[in-house]
Amino acid sequence: MKKINSIRIRAACAEDESIWRDMWESYNVFYGAKVPEDITTSTWSALIDPKSSIKALLVLDGSGVIGFANYVLHSYTWSSSLACLMDDLFVVPEARGKGAGKLLLQRIIDMAKENGWTRVYWMTREGNDTARSLYNKFCKVDGFVRYTINLDGIYPSGGNSK
Repeated sequence: MKKINSIRIRAACAEDESIWRDMWESYNVFYGAKVPEDITTSTWSALIDPKSSIKALLVLDGSGVIGFANYVLHSYTWSSSLACLMDDLFVVPEARGKGAGKLLLQRIIDMAKENGWTRVYWMTREGNDTARSLYNKFCKVDGFVRYTINLDGIYPSGGNSK
């Protein structure tokens, strides 16, 4: 596939709410998540609040915003530096495979290096081969297994079953 020309990345701002919400909805549909409207609203508010530990980057091409990466900075018990969880990465279907996701992830890694964060990590579904082919270009799977008990019913992971 042809690479995207004139691509750039920037932090999300208040004017991006509508396009972010559209992409957020598509992202949640893909994962089978039913995120209540009040949670989406509070997430968006946090993403653009300079005091929040939750942030968002947007990737744009000549046509406008084509993807986002939401990430969370948090304390980490094995370091005195912050860790970064890239919580969500989404690129609109028509722009996939052209480098937008790679640039988003690389920008987060670059910010981690610039700011002295101790690590950047993320997760995806085991069978999400498209995402995994991108992620495998950055690092190997670390060998940890995640366990989840969902108490809010938003994400149907089956984490409550034995």
